[in-house]
Amino acid sequence: MSDSRWIHPKCELLPSQMSGPFVELPDGSLLTIEGNMVMISVDDGATWTERNVLFNGEGPGVPDGGRSPVNRSPLIRTREGTLIMVYTDMAERHWQWDEATQEPTPDTHSEVWAIRSSDDGWTWTDRQMLGDGIVCVTGIIQRTSGEVVVPLQPFIRKPSRWVTRSAVTGDDGRTWQRGNVIDLGGHGHHDGAIEAAIVELRDSRVMLLLRTNLDQFWAAWSDDGRYFRELAPGGIDASAAPGFLLRLQSGRIALVWNRLAYEDGTIPGTWGGDGNFSERPASSQRQELSIAFSDDECESWSDPVVIARCMDSSVAYPNVWERRGGEIWVTSGWNPRPALCFKLMESDLVQ
Repeated sequence: MSDSRWIHPKCELLPSQMSGPFVELPDGSLLTIEGNMVMISVDDGATWTERNVLFNGEGPGVPDGGRSPVNRSPLIRTREGTLIMVYTDMAERHWQWDEATQEPTPDTHSEVWAIRSSDDGWTWTDRQMLGDGIVCVTGIIQRTSGEVVVPLQPFIRKPSRWVTRSAVTGDDGRTWQRGNVIDLGGHGHHDGAIEAAIVELRDSRVMLLLRTNLDQFWAAWSDDGRYFRELAPGGIDASAAPGFLLRLQSGRIALVWNRLAYEDGTIPGTWGGDGNFSERPASSQRQELSIAFSDDECESWSDPVVIARCMDSSVAYPNVWERRGGEIWVTSGWNPRPALCFKLMESDLVQ
């Protein structure tokens, strides 16, 4: 590990730079998707082999799991044993921003698709477009009641900004329904309600923590995972970067994210404020990654602990997975290269 990369002494590097997301198959092997390839590990993630091509057909909607460490696509194995991947159609996506008009060009477009497998990734069916926008690795969950919920990020224009809405399936990805739009305003190609982290609370509500340029997450709540009609400041300081929420087997909820400032309180700099990146300046802190825990359903949080630092690049867009009870894998989803991938024990960092 280079001198610029640091992980907490209680953390341990993972043996590979595969950045997930990961699922465990019934035989104990691990599965992830790189691009259009299903990858398998039989040695707890130490080595990975190409098992099969996910999709051989033509576009639009060619599946893309992303490539470590960037552009990861949400992936889940449901309690019924179905794999569901939601992804941005990177082959067809066209993105161009006109700084003179402070709007995307008329031909700019991006679509989100979903695909499912009932045989642990050997064959995939029910490929379908869920709508316009992009999707981020920051979350896909299965509710206690069985529905799978994933946040999507459509783009709206004049003034252009990102909004969030969920897609929900009650039949393991055969059919989907879309929810309402969550709009925080703003103007710019990195402004709005962005890249939501997601978790189900004990009272069955679904909560989102939305990336913003407002120096903190905003929170949204839904009774059914589809319609989010409660929206408020989240009270958690945050940079212009997404977090990741994860319900642990212990019952606690973990949050991994880039805080507004460094551990010493300084803010490294800002992005935006010009109407192109964003309407107002926002913290660019992506060099330190922190973790906190909640024992009361996100009402309060333990003091944040910095678990990773990369001062000459970034450690952001975390993917967080509980490999086994209390063993948490954290991988960086956006720089550095190769990915910074490590694990920690919940018991070592709970305060």
